Amino acid sequence: MDTAIASRIDHTLLRPDATAAEIDRLCAEALEHRFATVCVNGFWVKRCANRLAGSPVAVCTVVGFPLGAATTASKLFETRGALADGAREIDMVINLGALKSGEHAWVQAEIEELARVCHAGHAILKVILETALLDDGEKELAARLARSAGADFVKTSTGFAKGGATVHDVELLRRVVGPQMGVKASGGVRDTHSARALLEAGATRIGASASVAIVSG
Repeated sequence: MDTAIASRIDHTLLRPDATAAEIDRLCAEALEHRFATVCVNGFWVKRCANRLAGSPVAVCTVVGFPLGAATTASKLFETRGALADGAREIDMVINLGALKSGEHAWVQAEIEELARVCHAGHAILKVILETALLDDGEKELAARLARSAGADFVKTSTGFAKGGATVHDVELLRRVVGPQMGVKASGGVRDTHSARALLEAGATRIGASASVAIVSG
C-alpha cells in the first residue's frame, strides 16, 4: 500500500443512490488505508462522523453540489448543518454563472462568507472551480478570487461535469495560488500513475472513488 498517497486522498462516494452499507464500507476502507477523509453527501455526514469518531480520518462534505447555482443563503445553511453534524472539511461549488457574468466581487463575497463560517467551526473550505467548464483565464480568475476570499483549497472538479482533473489544470492552479493554499485534484483519478502525476504537478489532495485501487497500485 502506498501510504504517502493514502494520506492525501479524500475517499469519495457522492453517487445519489449510495446506500448506508456502502457508506459504512467507505468508512471502513478509510480507516484501513488511513485516507485523509471520507467525502460524502450531507445526509451521510453524521453517520460517518459517528463511525470515524476518535480516528484521524475526517469527514468532508459537499455544498451547493454539483451545480454551484444555489443561493448563498442555502449554501450557508448546508455548511452550518454539516459542521453541526461533524464535518471538518467543506467542498463548495463556485457559482459558475456568476463568474462568467462578470460578478466577480459577488463570487468572492460568497466564498468569504462560507470561509468565515468554516473557520469559526474549525473546519477548512475547499472551492470547487469545475475547471472543465472554464478557459484558462477563468480558471486563473476563479483561483485568485478563492485565494483572496480566504479559502483553504481550490479544487478542480465535481466529477459530475464533462471532464475532471488534469496535470495542466493542477499546475495552473498551483502557480496562481502559490504554496500557501491547498490544491485538490478530483474527477477521473482512477490509478496510481494518475494520482502521482497530479501530486507531482502540485496537488496536495486527491479526490477519488477508486482510492483503494490507487493505493494498491
